Amino acid sequence: MIEEHAKIVQFIGAADGITGRKKLQKMIYIAKKLQYPYKEKYEFHFYGPYSEELTLRVEELCNMGFLQEERQDKGSYVQYKYQMTDAGEHFTQMAQVPAATRDLVACINQMKDKSSRFLELVSTLLYFDYLPKEEQIEKLHVVKGKLNFTNEEIEDAFTFVMNLMNERAIQ
Repeated sequence: MIEEHAKIVQFIGAADGITGRKKLQKMIYIAKKLQYPYKEKYEFHFYGPYSEELTLRVEELCNMGFLQEERQDKGSYVQYKYQMTDAGEHFTQMAQVPAATRDLVACINQMKDKSSRFLELVSTLLYFDYLPKEEQIEKLHVVKGKLNFTNEEIEDAFTFVMNLMNERAIQ
């Protein structure tokens, strides 16, 4: 259990911080779907795959001082930014979590550069990855119809996933 907490701290540290709770949820989910060793359980929720377990872990890690949560008031909404603290870095060392691999760091950095909306699209498609591509797209339009994803965005999402999978395979 401590190892799972430490992997989350390490993930956020490797990203040099993550802005947005939804973005963090989607990034961990996508990494998990790419066979990186994250064990959080996910269910489908309003914004796509969501892990209550991850939410609780992050809250615990903040309470223990291993992560810093910065609340940013954006007027009509509040955004949260997560950073690994010095205590968090020490925690990952004490938990003896292996260093993040080059391919995981590359994956994290590519995801970090994407919008939460795009990661919601990618994670939703991955949630239905047991279906043929056409059925994944149909399912996406059913569960995410209000977001009006374009064909170009959907193709970009599939390309993004293939690129991440190829990089993972090469390493």
